[in-house]
Amino acid sequence: MVFRLFYTTFAVMKKEELKDKRIALLLSGGVDSAVALHELCRQGLKPDCYYIKIGATPESDNDAQWDCSMEEDLEMATSVAHKYGCRLEVVDCHHDYWERVTRYTMDKVRAGLTPNPDVMCNRLIKFGAFDEKAGKDYDFIATGHYARTEVETISNCALDASQQPTANSQRITWLCTCPDPVKDQTDFLAQIYDWQLKKALFPIGGMMKDEVRQIAEQEHLAPAHRKDSQGICFLGKINYNDYVRHYLGEQPGEVIELETGKRIGQHRGLWFHTIGQRHGLGFGGGPWFVVKKDMSTNTLYVSHGYDPESAYSQDFKVHDLHWLTLPLPTTPTTPTAITFKIRHTPEFIKGQFTAIGQGEAVIHAEKPIHGVAPGQFCVVYDAEHHHCYGSGEITL
Repeated sequence: MVFRLFYTTFAVMKKEELKDKRIALLLSGGVDSAVALHELCRQGLKPDCYYIKIGATPESDNDAQWDCSMEEDLEMATSVAHKYGCRLEVVDCHHDYWERVTRYTMDKVRAGLTPNPDVMCNRLIKFGAFDEKAGKDYDFIATGHYARTEVETISNCALDASQQPTANSQRITWLCTCPDPVKDQTDFLAQIYDWQLKKALFPIGGMMKDEVRQIAEQEHLAPAHRKDSQGICFLGKINYNDYVRHYLGEQPGEVIELETGKRIGQHRGLWFHTIGQRHGLGFGGGPWFVVKKDMSTNTLYVSHGYDPESAYSQDFKVHDLHWLTLPLPTTPTTPTAITFKIRHTPEFIKGQFTAIGQGEAVIHAEKPIHGVAPGQFCVVYDAEHHHCYGSGEITL
């Protein structure tokens, strides 16, 4: 008979473990990646810096409208790299972004879904195309994300038939939330692969945003007072609707009040609107809220109230579940307590997870939630929202 004992220990990666490791830092020109470089250099490490060149269109590498922020970003990145004596290279992922992220986004939008390009950008570009082009020779890829990693050592101790102890251990890497709930970006990283997570390094992941700003000011870093990007990753000042219009054009249709069936006006395309949207609708007699999209008739349904029953969901399905490290522990008969997010907000929603098939599950929210839309990612955490397990795409 063989007896086994499993035990685990957790540890955050220490400075000594990074010594003599090759580190590539993705320097964007923003304050977060600049302070990430400062933190690595402060520990006596000297990463190679890379600026990822992205263009939203496949047609031209010199499209002024669509590459409008690159010059300023690269100037900032160059200044920071020079300050710390690190070399900086530009890696062209222009066409990779079009082929992978933009194509994914437009296919989903065209189908009436609500995709998240930033989630796929981390998986396909920052830790994907970059690794293929320049990152393969590096032990770690560092970024300015607000997230942490935690290494868990699982030891499997056993007694064989002669009662002699045997042991082996396995090291796995978890994606963990950061102390700043407003800036935490684990939801944007919930689709990366396990091998990408093992290479990921987040030097500012244990900081608050105010602390990062303070360090940038103290160290006189060029991007210290730059505003955080509010749009899609890599698109800088480009408006999301302009981004979509560039590829899909417009497709006008009727806007109907859900409760009365009254015609309110005309929309320019269902892909410009998301469930729960309030701002930017431009219809008189508001406020109006988007509560439903009918792709078959190209009709947008709106409501005066934010609270029509149809705008809320308490149970919904997810498919194509993607686990970062290990699958969420579940049982066939008992739902698993979790916390989750369906959009980038500071709040974690309490709920339950029930597996219903290969890569599929039902999420039950503790309370009805607003604006659950097909195509969104539901990001799954443990009940204490410490470990991020992964995510799946919402399907209704």
